[in-house]
Order: sequence, then structure tokens, then C-alpha cells
Amino acid sequence: MSFSRRTTHLKPEGAYAVLARANQLEAEGKDILHLEIGQPDYETFPNVSLAGIRAITQGKTRYTAPDGMPALKEVIARDAGARRGMQIDPDEVVVSPGGKPNLFFPTLALVEPGDEVLYPDPGFPTYEAMIRVAGGVPVAVPLREGNRFSFDLAAFDRLINERTRLIILNSPGNPTGGVIPLTDLEHIAAQARRYDVWVMSDELYARIVYDDLSAPSIATLPGMKERTIIVDGFSKTYSMTGWRLGFGIMPRALAERVGLLLTHSIGSTAHFTQFAGVEALTGPQEMVNAMVAEYQRRRDAMVDGLNSLPGFSCQKPQGAFYAFPNITGTGMTSEALAALFLEKAGVALLPGSAFGEHGEGYLRLSYATSIQTIEKAIERMRAVL
Repeated sequence: MSFSRRTTHLKPEGAYAVLARANQLEAEGKDILHLEIGQPDYETFPNVSLAGIRAITQGKTRYTAPDGMPALKEVIARDAGARRGMQIDPDEVVVSPGGKPNLFFPTLALVEPGDEVLYPDPGFPTYEAMIRVAGGVPVAVPLREGNRFSFDLAAFDRLINERTRLIILNSPGNPTGGVIPLTDLEHIAAQARRYDVWVMSDELYARIVYDDLSAPSIATLPGMKERTIIVDGFSKTYSMTGWRLGFGIMPRALAERVGLLLTHSIGSTAHFTQFAGVEALTGPQEMVNAMVAEYQRRRDAMVDGLNSLPGFSCQKPQGAFYAFPNITGTGMTSEALAALFLEKAGVALLPGSAFGEHGEGYLRLSYATSIQTIEKAIERMRAVL
């Protein structure tokens, strides 16, 4: 069977492949510790769940506008603007089922075949996939451990040129947990203005930061709002992964074009889910703060444990909920070591190579799980090593 060239490069995300093997081992009776999937272990906050249930019982189960119901767009504009210190109009907000449509559709709307798109490596696998589906040329910008996993700016300066159409940023980052500092964002913004380039800023983990840090948005810098797409959502902050609710913030003309792509593909985001989103943003935020504080405690336990393993070296991530240890001291490839831990220790985690060429030599472990699970995983890994 033959398929279009735009799909021939697609492959499963590494996390789902590892999860499938882990589930198979569990079915065979093996005890598996799951550190592979980037999903909060918290239940959706009760007030948010109840808002969704109420919406269903009140008949909020109809089509809505393809780009989101006005009440939710207004709340998103107000909340996202206040958190970033910028003015956002509801017409600049596009609601989508999960964050990925607001990654894919602006790329489809902006990138012509042959256009170059700079993206982080190691980075979220969907970035390269969507660039290729749009016919663009993916250009990987290395993230350097010595720079707290921010862009290698010297490499970035060599790679950006007149053919560049879009720059993709992710801060805090998956898989590294790195936060791009303001000085680096200013450098990237200056080059974006110089070459008249769009920027897509994936800020899904923006509220999950530690040690009293913040994750600045490039959209707030001079001359950048009009060329920036902010991608955000509810999955990580409010533990709503299965609700499928995300949003993008972008110039009005692009928002209209993305709305048309939503119209002819998805139709609209679930009606009752959007009411849950309104409650998430307008209701109490103490549970978010408590969850982030607990993640920081788990981060410290994970990093301390990893640094006690022979051949491992791990920085403290500044955000998200992933540890990204350097394992070159073990003398093994990341894929071989990840497979060894799964098969022999019953610890499911991801090889850094699943996130790009520059992820080789690292592993990704999610600490969105209990301290007890983290400690047990470290001891199992130690025994195998």
C-alpha cells in the first residue's frame, strides 16, 4: 500500500512505544514502575471535574464555535495576559482539543514547502513531525547541558537565514526541564526581527517552575507579539490530560486562518470541557501551587538519587516534571540502557535519543509520581548497574 510523502516519515512517539512494551510486561506478571509518560499523577481538581459534570447535566453537549466559546476565550485572554504582563484580546485566542492542534495548524498556515523551521533538539517529537507534514525543512538547534539546556546561540546564529520561516521554542522544556533565560530570548528575538521570522513558543509547562523562578515569554519583548504564537493548555497545570483542552494565542489574522483549519478538521472542542476550563482558570489556584511544590520535592529526590548512580550526572531541572540525566559515564547508548532498565529492573523510562540526535547520551524520567516510586526505581536501577 502506498501513502502520500507527507506521512511516510511519521513514527510513534517514543513514550507510547515504551508504554506499550511496559504494558506487555505487566500483562505477563512483571511489576513495572512507570516513569515514561509525561502525565500528572494527580486527579483533575474536584472543582474542575464538577464544573464539567454540571455542564453535561445542563445540556452543554452541543457544537461550539470552532475556535472556542467566547466565555472561555475571554477568560483565557484575561488570565494569560495577566500572567505574562501583556494585553491579549479574546479574538487572538484559539481554543483546541489539546495543545497539538495549535502546534500543527499554525505551522500549516505559515510554512510553505521548502521553508526552513528551527526547532529544539532534544525536543518534543511532534515538532519535527509537523514541520515535515507541512513540507518544511526541519533544522535542529542543539540544546546544551552547559547552558542549562537553553539554545546553543552560536549554532542558532549559524542556522538562521533568509529561508527561515519559523522558530520553535519550548520553555520550560520537554524533555530537559530547561528554562530559556531572558537574555537568550532577547538574542533570539533580535534575530527573529532581523530575518522577519515567526516564533512559536510552546509554554505548556509555564506554571510548573521551581526555586522561585519564572519562565519569561518571548511574546512580551518589543516587536514580538505580532510575530509570536503562544501554545498553552490545561493538561499539565490542572491535571486535565484526558479532557483534551488547549489554546493558542496569536495575531488575529493568523487566529482566523487557524480557526478555518479547525473548522474543516476537528469542528470544535467539546462543549462541556470548555466549561471545565473556565472553572480551572477562575476557581481557586491553591491546588496548582501545592502540586508544583510537591513536584519540586520529587524533583530533588529524583535528582539526588540519579546523581548517586555510577556513570550518571543530572542537573536540577528548572521546570516541567522531567529529569534528564547524562549517562555517558556508563559507556552505554541511551536506547540500550533504557531497554536494560525496563527488561531487567522493571523501570520504564525513555532514551534521550527519542527526542532527537542531541538527546543521545541522556535518559528522560518523569517525576510526576510518588516519592516512594522514585526511590524504588533508583534502587532497582542501582542493582542493575
